[in-house]
Amino acid sequence: MPKKLNEQVIVITGATSGIGRATALEAAKRGARVVIAARDDLTLAELRDQIEAIGGSAFMFRTDVGVYAQVEELAKHAREHFGRIDTWVNNAGLAVYGTVNETPVEDIETLIETNLMGVIYGIKAVLPILVAQGEGTIINVGSALSNRAVPLQAAYSAAKHGVRGFTEALRMELEYEHPGVKVTLVMPASMDTPFFRNARSNMPVEPQPVPPVYDPKLVADAILSAAENPQRDILVGDAARFLTYLQKLSPRLLDFFMVQNGRMFKQQQSFMRNRGGDNLDTPMRSTDTVKGGWAHMTIPATIWEQIRNNPVLQRLVYMGTMSVLGLIGRQLGIRRNATSRRR
Repeated sequence: MPKKLNEQVIVITGATSGIGRATALEAAKRGARVVIAARDDLTLAELRDQIEAIGGSAFMFRTDVGVYAQVEELAKHAREHFGRIDTWVNNAGLAVYGTVNETPVEDIETLIETNLMGVIYGIKAVLPILVAQGEGTIINVGSALSNRAVPLQAAYSAAKHGVRGFTEALRMELEYEHPGVKVTLVMPASMDTPFFRNARSNMPVEPQPVPPVYDPKLVADAILSAAENPQRDILVGDAARFLTYLQKLSPRLLDFFMVQNGRMFKQQQSFMRNRGGDNLDTPMRSTDTVKGGWAHMTIPATIWEQIRNNPVLQRLVYMGTMSVLGLIGRQLGIRRNATSRRR
């Protein structure tokens, strides 16, 4: 059985920014021992100090997930430091914006190394440890674009589709050979993180998230919920669920909707000129980088997210649903009895 968070050691890649940072801080608040990994020592140290300031326990290890040897070292040192690994979160990711024709092949290769191979490297590094323990959880952070591609993000969409395919194959292998090791795919919609401002843009303007945009804490809550209670797939944000539904309903219709009047092209382009800075090759140093400055586009958590991430609300909804079903059942029973008596 999966452990409670306050009993777990959780490894998080891409931990210094956005979803990774929100997850690390929330995990520490809930009592987990956290291993934080990213490419920049200074930002890692700042996050470690922040975690320790709120009473948490953190171990930092500089890691480029696009280099397998470094990911192996991360897994080795995480286990040596805390004695075990309970949950491994493959979160690190980069973005490149532009048409396929405009995007250099080197940019595509770098993105695939991080967003797809980085996930595969994480799985390969931690899997022997979890198998030896006989238990543990791997959480891969995909995207709503794991289910549906969009223009201007061909490489990113390909990588996230690859993450989904690799996760599904791995899940079946684990269910057959090592049922104590679980794997979850988390697929967020657009989140208010620095991800978009850190992206490489091969366009004249800076990219922006496709609205609606959600608070990254929703993804952190989903990840930590899966750490305690592993699930198959988690879509975060109604936009992710809606996009997935439309893709299943009619991919061709969705193509038309996105391309008509350049809708999906325009929605991903801001009004700011391309400043030329990004984190594709080297990290961008900053502090307190959970949010990305998209508050004006952010909407509150949906009722679905609030229920899913709150055990008390889940119990209340369950009790209410069972009460309603019981009442309906009694009413149907009364009507059947009345009908029988009339006969």
